[in-house]
Amino acid sequence: MRGPGFASAAAAALFAVSGCTVGPDFQRPAAPEATGYRATASAPPQQPADQPADQHLVAGADVPGQWWQLFRSAPIDALVERALAANPNIAAARAALLAAQETAAAERGAFFPQVSAGLAPSRQRIADSLSSPLASPANPFSLHTAQLNIGYAPDIFGGTRRQVESLEAQAEFQRFELAAARLSLAANVVVAAVQEAALRGQIAALERIVAQGEEMLALTRRQLALGAIAEAAVAAQEAALAQSRAALPPLRRQLAQNRDLLIALAGGYPDRELEQRFDLEHLELPQELPLSLPSRLVEQRPDVRAAEALAHSASAQVGVAFANRLPQFSINANIGSVATSMGDLFRSGSGLWSVAGALTQPIFDGGTLRHRKSAADATYDQAMAQYRATVIAAFQNVADTLHALEQDADALRAATVAERASSRSLAIARRQVALGDISRLALLAAEQSYQQAVVAQVAARANRYVDTVALFQALGGGWWNTPEGSAE
Repeated sequence: MRGPGFASAAAAALFAVSGCTVGPDFQRPAAPEATGYRATASAPPQQPADQPADQHLVAGADVPGQWWQLFRSAPIDALVERALAANPNIAAARAALLAAQETAAAERGAFFPQVSAGLAPSRQRIADSLSSPLASPANPFSLHTAQLNIGYAPDIFGGTRRQVESLEAQAEFQRFELAAARLSLAANVVVAAVQEAALRGQIAALERIVAQGEEMLALTRRQLALGAIAEAAVAAQEAALAQSRAALPPLRRQLAQNRDLLIALAGGYPDRELEQRFDLEHLELPQELPLSLPSRLVEQRPDVRAAEALAHSASAQVGVAFANRLPQFSINANIGSVATSMGDLFRSGSGLWSVAGALTQPIFDGGTLRHRKSAADATYDQAMAQYRATVIAAFQNVADTLHALEQDADALRAATVAERASSRSLAIARRQVALGDISRLALLAAEQSYQQAVVAQVAARANRYVDTVALFQALGGGWWNTPEGSAE
């Protein structure tokens, strides 16, 4: 019964020398040397005291994990949390992460001996011409075999370790894919909420414009009947009213579809109405915006980290392909007992054992393994190029968002100036009507002009909110400050 001991000793000896790991050791790419996100940074223009407050970028500030709470909207907070809990895409991403982690864990089992037990009872008959004259005269007879089988493939050149490394990198990829899915979902919910608020504001203003247009049309028709104006003035007012009415159905369609989108993002069906309702007056624009340093962006963007994980996996596969061209070792042993009856299985003299080792070296395979190694090298080069492209796109994304925020501020300032000028004009018109200096028709025209300025201001405010969301998303959304992100 010395065979199993020999097998264990041999396995231990081979495991002890299996410290070599072929293939490249993956090194994380260095952070880009970029010092900023734009070629030039112009100073913000001076802002009049009566203008909306500017947002301020705080370089190096951290992005909070629940960044959407900076908008100070309880309905948005509730809907984002509901979406993160119920959206099926998040559930799918979590399942993909678990599957990748379990696959890596399964592969780690190859580091250990594989042990199995077997029991094989049989009933057989040997031809009389082949049976030994010294054998038992019982024919047919029963045979019971019980065995413990041990197999071990020592990882001499590290091919198994590289395979595990590749699978663990795939699990990291899925972890960052989950972070990206959560970030994208939260951003989509907040943007859709802002769009709903903007649509409601625009629809309300347009409805007032239509109501005023109908009143103006009625006045012009009375004036036409009195011969005070020409028919062309009535036709012009009818055309203006028709244009205002035509603008409403598309906005109402967008609002209905936007509500469907919010319901779907929250993991629901469109036959259920949302409790939450959004308007711009109940949203607060964050005044201080974090701006990650360029050297930190590659650590924070989940798409960049996912691309890095894919490059790591591809690097490990180079080692796997290399190890497959080298000798493969295996040890197999078994110990057991055989008897003609179950009661005699483990009696003295019924034992059996065997130990076998094997070494296999590929000699000729038509270039298969060599080409697989070359393919692994090319796949790694591809993954690194895709990583660099992802980093460049990330920096471009941040730069574009910063430009958009600057222009949003200018657009909102201009829209606010126009709205306040229209408001003053309307106030003057109302006083003039009270004094009898102008007609009711002139007042309605001033009111329409004001409502049109309100529509433009609502759009400008919404753009500023949307691009603020885009900045949080471009910076990575603070996923590392969440319970899921902190579980490294």
